[in-house]
Amino acid sequence: MKNQQDNYNFQKIVAATGVVLFIVKLSAWYLTNSVAILTDALEGIVNVISAFIGLYSLYLSSLPKDKNHPYGHGKVEFISAALEGVMIAFAGLWIIFEAINHLINPQQIKELDLGIVLIVVAAIVNFIVGLIAIKKGKNTNSVALIASGKHLISDTLTTIGVIVGLIIILFTHIMWLDSLVALIFGSVIIFTGYQIIRKSISGIMDEADEELLKKLVKCINQNRKSNWIDLHNLRIIKYGSILHIDCHMTLPWYFNIKEAHAEIDEIERIVQKDFGKSVELFVHNDYCQPL
Repeated sequence: MKNQQDNYNFQKIVAATGVVLFIVKLSAWYLTNSVAILTDALEGIVNVISAFIGLYSLYLSSLPKDKNHPYGHGKVEFISAALEGVMIAFAGLWIIFEAINHLINPQQIKELDLGIVLIVVAAIVNFIVGLIAIKKGKNTNSVALIASGKHLISDTLTTIGVIVGLIIILFTHIMWLDSLVALIFGSVIIFTGYQIIRKSISGIMDEADEELLKKLVKCINQNRKSNWIDLHNLRIIKYGSILHIDCHMTLPWYFNIKEAHAEIDEIERIVQKDFGKSVELFVHNDYCQPL
């Protein structure tokens, strides 16, 4: 619950950052009349909407389990991330459309120096907040927070492209480069959106996470006790930031219930040490055949 509340609180920062940076980018476009900055600002609208979608989903996922949701509300994070991925891809298409339009109908660009300063500041802030969001999301297994972070990073890539293009235009006066840069990074944004959508759908469908399974197996093997004869039927299901893990554990046939329960407590302690407290571990005891 603490991790979920922390994620929700940080998403508020992401949402507020999106609003402020959108205003900054819109101001830069108004000053320069650059199509690349305009498309970057348009993506800022998507940033703001996506941030508030992510905020609402993290609020829902932080709600406690109830009669209708015995596993909690964490699955909503996958839906939120999928919507955000769609919006990112749409922003990329929008950028490409605007770039082509301005290649056909070029416009005069002005006051590039001030515009560059404004979007450099926006890029730095976006990148820092995005990295923190991804790191926090990975630490707490929050798909929604990871998606928000990736969205901010993809927005940073676009802004970097805009900055490079504007600097070149500033010194060469080759105006069509403005649209070319927008085309390139619009394609990058579409691919980023696709990746987020793909990951979200796999979470909704409970697709096996091979990387997560390998990490769990490595954790158990490194801390394996002599009484743990075998561990099988291992499965992991994600409910937002909560991991539901179940497996069968083979113990010596002569263990009583209290001794078997102590081994389960030990494996739970080991797993939570590496994966955090947002882990639900359900272990079915099997006994080995006596020799």
